[in-house]
Amino acid sequence: MAGTSMSSIPVAPSGLSRRAQRFVEVDGIRVPMQGIRRHRDAWVGRGIPAAEIDRASEFQDRWGGLALPPAWFYEGGPRILDADHPEGSATEGWSFPAGSGRVSMAYGFMIGPAGEFGIDANRWTPLHANTDGWVESLALAAHAGRWAKTVTKIRGKDVESLDLGGYEPVPEVQGLTDTWWRGKDSLIAHYRLPGSSAQRRSQHH
Repeated sequence: MAGTSMSSIPVAPSGLSRRAQRFVEVDGIRVPMQGIRRHRDAWVGRGIPAAEIDRASEFQDRWGGLALPPAWFYEGGPRILDADHPEGSATEGWSFPAGSGRVSMAYGFMIGPAGEFGIDANRWTPLHANTDGWVESLALAAHAGRWAKTVTKIRGKDVESLDLGGYEPVPEVQGLTDTWWRGKDSLIAHYRLPGSSAQRRSQHH
């Protein structure tokens, strides 16, 4: 994603599904951002491991400056994907911000020790195995919203009793806390935080 071009039209990173590539390039906007490698010496001087700075820099190269439409949950997700200095320790692991929120809220979006995309509030909760999974989930939500004929939302105990027979997980979402399931003519999005909920979207093909 990094480059010197000032074009606002993003180029989707490699490895995404065709649906997610199109979502990024059609619905996304590229905002010019400065790289974070210029902070490397200062951050190393503050005790941040060089490997963690490299990890944040790689995220910035791939995703930095990408603004995507709001997510259904989590107050819309990050306004712009944008890394910052890693924080943590050798014992608890290192994480770094994935971008600031669209509104003031009690949690932040972080990239975890193993590259997970998640939420850090009173505790760390990984939502997807990586940022690709988060973007895939946004693309799938946009697809479902565009084609769904009906939308059904359930919460609480109704979620636990949800019958997923005949459904299979959507692998590209790489869900950890949040997952998507695909059936013959419908999709189910299962969000566990904050509060258990699910949305069933019936669609025609």
